[in-house]
Amino acid sequence: MLDNHFYHETIKRSVSVFGTLFNNLTIKRESGKLMKVPLAYGPRSKWIAKLQQTNTSTARTSISLPRMGFEMTSIEYDASRKLTKKTQLRKPDTTNPMKMQHQYAPAPYNIGFSLSILVKNTDDGLQIIEQILPYFTPDYTVTIHTVPGMSDKRDIPIVLSSVTQTDEYEGDFETRQVLRYDLEFVMRNYIYGPVKSSEMIRKSNVRTYMESGGGKILDTESAGKVVDQIVEPIPADAEAGDDITYNETTTWFEQPTITYSDDKSSDPK
Repeated sequence: MLDNHFYHETIKRSVSVFGTLFNNLTIKRESGKLMKVPLAYGPRSKWIAKLQQTNTSTARTSISLPRMGFEMTSIEYDASRKLTKKTQLRKPDTTNPMKMQHQYAPAPYNIGFSLSILVKNTDDGLQIIEQILPYFTPDYTVTIHTVPGMSDKRDIPIVLSSVTQTDEYEGDFETRQVLRYDLEFVMRNYIYGPVKSSEMIRKSNVRTYMESGGGKILDTESAGKVVDQIVEPIPADAEAGDDITYNETTTWFEQPTITYSDDKSSDPK
């Protein structure tokens, strides 16, 4: 079951999409100048530790504020969004038009993200926060190419679950004051399994059987196959997307002689 390698970059793409939402935020100074807020991927603890280690009287350089950082914090299965296992996505194989690619329904997973905003003063933090909150009510929906090879797109909601503020100022007068805003998000995404190829169906055979028992059928001699329908495309070598017609052949059996069990056991696998 787990012996075939596949990788759709779903989680990697989710991280990229989340970061893109916040990579163009700006703040305005009293002079009217707009300043873009830097954004980087990484745990908030790293930025906090770096700021606490930096002494303004001795360090040649220090981390400039404001600054934002984000990270993926969790991946959890969401049973409430479970899809039917037999559901399939299908598309023609671009390398072989005589085959079809198919993929079973994806598994629903909630991907947690944390966005940290580090600022020197309250006004900078509120400017950034007010550019984010109006879009999350409490979710913001983005369209993601989930599996580009299957041409599948899905609208994925990103839910803002909490906003907290923390004052990191501790120590003497030389220690920098840092205000931190932490925003927690949940992306309700899907993770996909492998893409498989199969031959196109060129013949459909539908059989109808009557079972022995009560009602109109009173004895086993009347039981068995009563109708055999075969449908085939014209032309027989048609490819996906071609305009076709079809030929249907129906055979009736007034005196059934083949039972369902016998007929099924004789079919080619």
